This record gives sequence, structure tokens and C-alpha cells, in this order.
Amino acid sequence: MAELAAPKVNKSVVLEPRRNETILPVKGERNILITSALPYVNNIPHLGNIIGSVLSADVFARYSRARRYNTLFVCGTDEYGTATETKAIEEGITCQELCDKYYVHHTEVYEWFDIGFDYFGRTTTSQQTRIAQDIFLKLHKNGYLVEDTMTQLYCEQHERFLADRFVEGTCPKCGYLDARGDQCDSCGQLLNAIELVNPRCKLDGSTPITKESKHMFLDLSNLQEATETWVQKASVEGKWTANGISITQSWLKEGLKPRCITRDLKWGTPVPLEEMKDKVFYVWFDAPIGYLSITANYTENWEQWWKNPEDVKLYQFMGKDNVSFHTVIFPSSLIGTNEKWTLLHHISTTEYLNYENDKFSKSRNIGVFGNNAKDTGIPVAAWRYYLISSRPETNDAMFTWKEFIAKNNNELLANLGNFVNRVIKFTVAKYNSQVPTYSTHDTPEKTLLETVNTQLALYIQTLDNVKLRAGLDIAMEISRIGNHYLQDAKLDNTLFEKNPAKCGTVIGVTLNLIYLLSAIFSPYMPSTSASILRQLNAPPRNIPDEWTLDIYEGHQIGKPEYLFKRIEDKKEEEFRRKFGGGATASGVSTKKGGGKKKK
Repeated sequence: MAELAAPKVNKSVVLEPRRNETILPVKGERNILITSALPYVNNIPHLGNIIGSVLSADVFARYSRARRYNTLFVCGTDEYGTATETKAIEEGITCQELCDKYYVHHTEVYEWFDIGFDYFGRTTTSQQTRIAQDIFLKLHKNGYLVEDTMTQLYCEQHERFLADRFVEGTCPKCGYLDARGDQCDSCGQLLNAIELVNPRCKLDGSTPITKESKHMFLDLSNLQEATETWVQKASVEGKWTANGISITQSWLKEGLKPRCITRDLKWGTPVPLEEMKDKVFYVWFDAPIGYLSITANYTENWEQWWKNPEDVKLYQFMGKDNVSFHTVIFPSSLIGTNEKWTLLHHISTTEYLNYENDKFSKSRNIGVFGNNAKDTGIPVAAWRYYLISSRPETNDAMFTWKEFIAKNNNELLANLGNFVNRVIKFTVAKYNSQVPTYSTHDTPEKTLLETVNTQLALYIQTLDNVKLRAGLDIAMEISRIGNHYLQDAKLDNTLFEKNPAKCGTVIGVTLNLIYLLSAIFSPYMPSTSASILRQLNAPPRNIPDEWTLDIYEGHQIGKPEYLFKRIEDKKEEEFRRKFGGGATASGVSTKKGGGKKKK
């Protein structure tokens, strides 16, 4: 195979490869710190979890990098708490063995989905212990912690207090016999374990007794004024999502109350007080601190990101069920230390993604989970496109195979795939893979430039405001504009033979538009952008403020590839049978990003 000639492109638009050295904030630059909610380690994430946190955050991170913003994107598995203990007991292994096992599963799922973390860590680290205990002790020193007693269920058989996941009983609301200590799966009501009628220990079925236990409470009532002042400022400056604002305001309006942040468990971060040495932090106090500790495991200079509010903007992505922990409890914990923290700038939340008029369910084997997507044979780009185009930004959304197949065939294939393939094939066939002489002096080309630049400016404004679904719509509209330009120009053999100057311009301009499309689609479908770049024989480029023609005359392009393949309509019923109940799909909802929290 002959080697392709060196690209003839405008070097000023070329994106340099991501540097290997540690990414740190740079004074005077736009420094973007991105986190996606930490997924529970104890099972495989389903599509609702993926779109609600890591995929949405990844799109914004890739966009920020393509705009040359100085960007750090961190995440990791949340490994402490009763959910982990329960799962470890079910599988007959230790909690640490369970975490090690499922950390690998999570890593594999996110790698397949092209999630480009700068660092994907975990919360079972010494840095987590050190930082969480330090924050706790500063809150204690500053008078924001109070001691109180709680009445809990205690198993005399095991000589231990029973966390909510270790208790079952009759729901006091609807009478369901197998309600859990935190929630009834029948009526959906949130519960306290001591509310259950006829409670029983999940480990041996014995009847627990009630017993008092001392705990530490975060005194949110004394932090409300400072937290409320911060919320009023940050929610406006950071343009929080509507549900982020409404959920937060409902908490503040009701009035913040002391919240217990310790538990009678073994698996967790130890409480650094002698009188509570046998207790650990409650996971919802502990888990958000994981953002800090994961960054600390990435770089010893983590405080340059997390204690630098003047130079760093923090963007956080999650499902709506996690809002209050990120806009009230976690910020209050940091504010109470009296230190200068990088607090939330923008919160991007989703509603719930359901599946075929049902909910994702492990027990009923309903839905597509992270490891199942690859098994369908459908390329990752189609999954990413469908999930973002259906992102439940204002209302709950529904995954359906019918819509998925239609979007792949009628949008990706018919619009973007057709445009790129038509131009690349024509260039190879008629111009020996060389970019011909072209001009932008005529009216159609001037109109195209103006129209595309109007859309490009809107795309940048939309993505800067983290409107991911709308940004994807604009990208597809720019591709449609390219298709209309080809149709108006009547690109075919006749144009090539009768008006070679015009034909050369049409090809030269559309090859440049495809180069722009490679950039604006790169946050959404990085594998598709990589294919476009191979076909263009061009290096990755930035997302510019204004579209200019950056592939020059005489540039040699590569070989055509099909960006997308058709999914046959008959596959709908096959996939519904496989994943719609009674199938072998594995996985369960995790706490963050699309499923109700269950810890």
C-alpha cells in the first residue's frame, strides 16, 4: 500500500495530542474541572446510569478539549457502604475482593463506550481516608458537628446494628411483605428500617431488637445561611439546570436540619474519634469527597484544582436523585471547614431513562446494561448518538429499539454517513484522491460559509451552556446544510464534465466542511470522527470560533469507509426478546446518574 502524502492543512487548527504530563490549572486560561457521579461498584451500570453521568460528562469534556480549554475529567467507583457489604455476602467474597472485581467490569464498560477520563479511580484509598477525616475534624473543630442518639435495629445473633440493606419486613405503607429497610419496591416509598412491620435480619431471618446508638450529625441548620448565600450566587453564574435549582430550593425552603453522617458498619472510612472508633462515615458524606481523593491519587497537587475558586470552574454531571447531595450536603461540608474550596459552578442533571415502557431491572432481567451493548454488534457511535439524542434533560425519557433503529438508519446513515461517503468517493474516483482547485467567491459558497458559521456560533454557545442534546441537533443540522449544498450544486458526472471549475469548488468546499464536522461531532462520536480523519488523511482539528477552509488544494485524502451501517428493522423484535424480560442481561441500577439511590 502506497504511503499517503503529508497533509496539506492549516497547522493553526490542528489539535496537539494530549500531553502525558499531569494536567494542572494554568493562570489566565479557562480551567475546566469535570466530575461525573461516582457509580456504585457493586454491579454493572445500565444505559440510564451511563447517560446520566459518565457519557454526558465525557461529551462536555471532549468538547472543552476541542475548544482548547484546559480540562481535567475525573471519576471513579464508589466502593464503601451497605450496598457493597450486601453484594459481597451474596457472592461469598470479601468487600475488597468485590470492589476489585467490579472495578475491572466498570473500567471495561467505560472503555468500550469511549469514555475519555483523564483519571478513573476508586474510593478505597488512603487518600480518601486522609481527606475525608481531615474535613470531618475541621467541621468538628468549627462546631458544625453534633452528637446525638439514634434508635436502630440490632441483631443479637450477629451482635451488630443492622444497616438498612440488612433488614427486610412488611411495608407500613402498602403491606408488601418483602420491603427493604430503606425503600419498598412495591409502592416506592422511602423508609427507615425501624418503621418496618415484623422486621427480620436478612443474614439469618432472626427478629432484631431496637437499640440506641450514638452518632455524629452534620449541623446543616447552622450552615444554612452560608450555603444559601452560595447557592443564590452559583446557580445564577453557573446557569444550573431547572431541576437542579428546584430540588435545591425545596431543601432550603423546608429548612436544613442536622443529618447523621456516621454508621455502625465495618466497611467504610473510619470515624477519627476515640468514642466512635467502631463506626464509619455514612456513604453520602464520604462519597462526594471521592472527587477530591481521586484527584489526589491522580496528582499530589490536587489542591490546585480543588482549592482554587478564582481560576477553576467545576462542572458536575449526575441523575436528579443525586442533586441535593451535590448542591447542599457536599458544599455545606466544604463551607464548614472555613477553607477556600472550588465549589460547584454548573450542575448538569438528567431525569430518568426508562426501558421499553418499563424500568431497568436486575431481578426481572429487563434492559440493556453496559456489557450487553457491545454484544449486540451495534457500533459504539450509534449507542452514543442515540443516548445523547434521547438524553432526558427536562423529562423522563424512554429507550425503545424502534426509535434506536430509526435514528441510526434515518439520521446517522441518511444524513451524516451519506454526506461524507458521497464526497469522499467522488474525490477518489474523479480527482485521484487529490483536493482540486476551489474558490469561495461565488454566491452559493458565500451563502454556505455564512449559514454554517451562524450554526457554528450557536453550537458553541449551546455547548458552553452544557445543552448537550441541543448541541447534537445543531451538529446534525450543519451536516444537512452540507447535503443541501450538494443537491443544489447537482454534484454528478455531468457537473464534473461540463463545469469542472464549479465541480472542483464543490468538492474542495465540502471536504473542508467534512473536516469541520469531524471536530463538532468528536465530543459525541469520537470513533466516527476518527474514521472521518482517516478518510481525509488529516490530523484532529479544533472547534473554531469561525469556519475557515483549512484543507488546501493538492492535499491527498485517504480511502473511503462507511461511517455507519444499516440496522435491519427485524432486529427490533430480536432485541426486545433478548433484553425485554427473561433474558440473560446482567446488571443493576447504581446510585448515581439515572437510578434511584440505594445504599
